[in-house]
Amino acid sequence: MPGPRREPYGGTTAMNGRGKSDGPVVPRNLANKGRGAPRPAERGEGRGPANGNLIRDARYRTQSRTYLKAATDRIRQVAAKDKEMRFTTLWHHVYSIDRLREAYFGLTRKSAAGVDGVTWHGYGEDLEANLQDLSARLKRGAYRARPVRRVFIPKPDGRQRPIGVPTLEDKVVQRAACEVMGAIYEAEFLGFSYGFRPGRSQHNALDAVSVGIQRRKVGWVLDADIRGFFDAIDHDWMVKFIEHRIADKRVVRHVKKWLHAGVLENGAWAPVERGSPQGGSVSPMLANVYLHYVFDLWVDQWRRKQANGDVIIVRYADDIVMGFQHRAEAERFREMLIERFRKFGLELNTDKTRLLEFGRFAAGNRAQRDQGKPETFDFLGFRHICARSRTGKFKLLRQTIPSRQRARLKAVYAELRRRTHQSIPDTGRWLRSVVTGYYRYHGVPDNWAALRAFRNDVVRLWRLRLRRRSHKGRLNWERMGRVAATWVPKPQLFHPWPDQRLRV
Repeated sequence: MPGPRREPYGGTTAMNGRGKSDGPVVPRNLANKGRGAPRPAERGEGRGPANGNLIRDARYRTQSRTYLKAATDRIRQVAAKDKEMRFTTLWHHVYSIDRLREAYFGLTRKSAAGVDGVTWHGYGEDLEANLQDLSARLKRGAYRARPVRRVFIPKPDGRQRPIGVPTLEDKVVQRAACEVMGAIYEAEFLGFSYGFRPGRSQHNALDAVSVGIQRRKVGWVLDADIRGFFDAIDHDWMVKFIEHRIADKRVVRHVKKWLHAGVLENGAWAPVERGSPQGGSVSPMLANVYLHYVFDLWVDQWRRKQANGDVIIVRYADDIVMGFQHRAEAERFREMLIERFRKFGLELNTDKTRLLEFGRFAAGNRAQRDQGKPETFDFLGFRHICARSRTGKFKLLRQTIPSRQRARLKAVYAELRRRTHQSIPDTGRWLRSVVTGYYRYHGVPDNWAALRAFRNDVVRLWRLRLRRRSHKGRLNWERMGRVAATWVPKPQLFHPWPDQRLRV
């Protein structure tokens, strides 16, 4: 008898349509098949480069990337072709020295060190020997995940966000595993999921929200936030979801290792019963897999089979925005969503989750009821506002969230204080990179006022620090204007209108 259909998870492990729990077996050494194929995944490594040669020959690395891409492309094609396939031989793709090397070079050079104190540059001093040793330990099962070092960073609302800092080797292995697992799950994830996926960005999610609200019959918006999502992931459910497509026990075993590695805070180790620490290379992938089965498949089925009016869905990690045509349907769905999340150990953040009247008809309907202007909602750093164009048509206005802008200015001023005695060119080059980076994210149409305000405040804060260096205070605004024109770029837009980008 064939197993149950592959529906959103309800408590049992799904089986494939052939009635076998393991599914069809992928040929061993998939990357080695075929005439003229690149080097085998398990090939022996030759002599490494001399100590200190951090980056190998460019031609060698180019060939390595071609081979790795071909291997992941074949996995992706099989995953897309057979949605019931459970992959049984994946681990040799992870411990391939070529993939570990590419994972190492893909890490941030200046990232903080883990509990062992090893930095990116320190590990690279004898890179080939370290990678060969790591690959051998992964192959024979001697690799052990280390605890993550927990640190806290301030959030814009004044609270602290816990961040886990894995060791560098854990980062390398996690990144390599994510590349292999991503080849499978990219064929599985749905179109309205945008967070931590290749070829998708925060601005793609923002464009989808904007175009969906302007083109569909949206009258109500549910702005949902999951309370402490990364700390609330249930490990048992996480493993079941991974096993839905991956039957390689070595991959599953290492996912368990990363989940149960524990945290080190103030020199004391503590076990982790739930959650996946933010900061690890594998956390975004696990988060997407978890919400894919808990939310995405379920809500997509609900929209197709139960919704009566128009419904739009956009999810970026644990931030969810949904648009509804009818208020009653939105309220009913919110109650269903609470029950759905509770089943998998998740909870909606009631302080940040809101159902508000929003869209093309919101202003007119609220005016008839004497309720004032429509409310606004925040998503991915932008405040979304119901507005009108010059011709009187509805327009979705996106502006930088004021609290986010103030927090950024506060950080800029703190760094300017540290750089008080540096030369103007040195500080100017740093400010140019900071301001340009701010424009690259916030430079969207109709956000000119916020960009101008940010630049003016940066110039004002810089002048304040420069005047503090001299007791005479001769830096007037005319001279400061010339300095700012040299080093602080003027506002510019880096993003087109949402409908133009989605049309492409």
